[in-house]
Amino acid sequence: MNPTNTNFFLKTDDSSIRILIADDHLIIREGLRLILETEEGFELVGEATDGAEAIRLAADLHPDIILMDLRMPGIDGLTAIKRLHVEQPDIAIVILTTFNEDDLMRGGLRAGARGYLLKDTDRQTLFNTIRAAVRGETLLRPEVLTRLLAQTESKPPSTPGAYNLELTSREREILAGVAHGQRSKEIALQLGITERTVKAHLASIYSKLGVDSRAAAIAVAAHRGWLPKD
Repeated sequence: MNPTNTNFFLKTDDSSIRILIADDHLIIREGLRLILETEEGFELVGEATDGAEAIRLAADLHPDIILMDLRMPGIDGLTAIKRLHVEQPDIAIVILTTFNEDDLMRGGLRAGARGYLLKDTDRQTLFNTIRAAVRGETLLRPEVLTRLLAQTESKPPSTPGAYNLELTSREREILAGVAHGQRSKEIALQLGITERTVKAHLASIYSKLGVDSRAAAIAVAAHRGWLPKD
C-alpha cells in the first residue's frame, strides 16, 4: 500500500515521537515530511487535508503530536483542536501559522494547542518545539511573541467579567519564565523556590485565566499585556 496515496505510514520505532500533519497544502506537508525524515526520533504516521480527517486519523493512529493548520476546508483547524482537546486530550497539538492569523492562533491556544510554529520556521526550531510540546512545555518564537505583545498596545482594556482576577507578582514572574520557554525546574532555580511551588503557582494561574495549558496562559496574558516586552 502506498503511503502517499493512503495518508497512512507504518510505525517502525516504538521510541519515536509519532507525528500527524494536518494541512490542506500538499507542498507544506511534503516539506515537513522531508525535514522530519532527516531527524532521528521522529516518525510521521499520517497526513490529513482537513480537520475532519485529522480527527479521524488521530483516533485511528494515536499520534503523540499533531501539527495543525488553522485554515482548512470543511472542519477547520480551530474546530478540530477544540474537538481533539475534549476527545483526546493526551495528544499534543502545535499550530502551523502565518503572521496574518494572530487572532486564530490565540483562539487555538485557548482551545488547547500547546504551541505554534510559523510555516517558514527553521528545522531546529521545528524539532525543539515538537519535543517541548510532547513534554507538555512551550517554546515561543520571539518574533511571534513580539507581534502578540504589540497587538495588546492597540486593544482597549479588557471589560469587567472574564479573567477579572489579577495575577500576583510571583505568578507574573513565573508566567514570564514560561513565556521564555523555561521549564518548571529552571524557573524554580531562577526564583529560589521549589519546583513543586512553581507547579502550584501554575495551577493558580490556569484557574484564574480559565485555561489548562502553558500555551493558553501565554496567549491570554499576552492579550492582556501582562508579559514583559523585553
